Amino acid sequence: MAVTAGSHELLLEPGAGRGALTFALADTCARVVAYEIDPAHADRLAARARGHDRIEVVRADFLTARAPREPFAVAGNIPYSITSAIVGWCLRAPALTSATLLTQREYARKRSGDFGRWSRLTVLTWPDHSWELAGRVGRASFRPVPAVDSAILRITARPVPLLPSGRHDAWRAFVEEGFTGRGGSLHASLRGRYPSRRVDAAFARAGVDRDTVVAFVHPDRWLTLFELIC
Repeated sequence: MAVTAGSHELLLEPGAGRGALTFALADTCARVVAYEIDPAHADRLAARARGHDRIEVVRADFLTARAPREPFAVAGNIPYSITSAIVGWCLRAPALTSATLLTQREYARKRSGDFGRWSRLTVLTWPDHSWELAGRVGRASFRPVPAVDSAILRITARPVPLLPSGRHDAWRAFVEEGFTGRGGSLHASLRGRYPSRRVDAAFARAGVDRDTVVAFVHPDRWLTLFELIC
């Protein structure tokens, strides 16, 4: 996990617990800010990290933290019950460079396209962030053994966005329309809002079959269709 997270000047760790990952992250990062909401775990971690100049322990809920203005990364074995909230926090942070999160395997596969289909959130954020399934972790690796397998999900902010900032509202409207599911295909959904001839021509040029169900269109093809239609 720490190796996958990489080396960073500043890294935030949500849900640090007793520090199972914290010290490994500090081996490769200049500064690790470990957030832990449980007072007992936070006290224990702070005691262990006393004198370690690369680790700062914050006794607080990570979700209440203000995102740094300087470039930073996030990495952690996060509570599965708040995965969506932590992912949302990361996506809203302008200076985030990457987030490497241990999540339920199904969640990581859904967001990264590993099932061969892509979620609405993945498509919406694709111009600014890439999503990758960076590894699988079986349930037997944990004690106590959980009910589900886990996986490492890596979200990387693109150094150069695939769309100019001024076009994000149009992109959101385009994606939202596509995911309405009208007619059972992306082609049918888009024809409900945009000129039919333009939609038909765009699908032909992009090489997307008209019968393709929305979720099975790769985000890169979404971008191509957006440029041709809008």
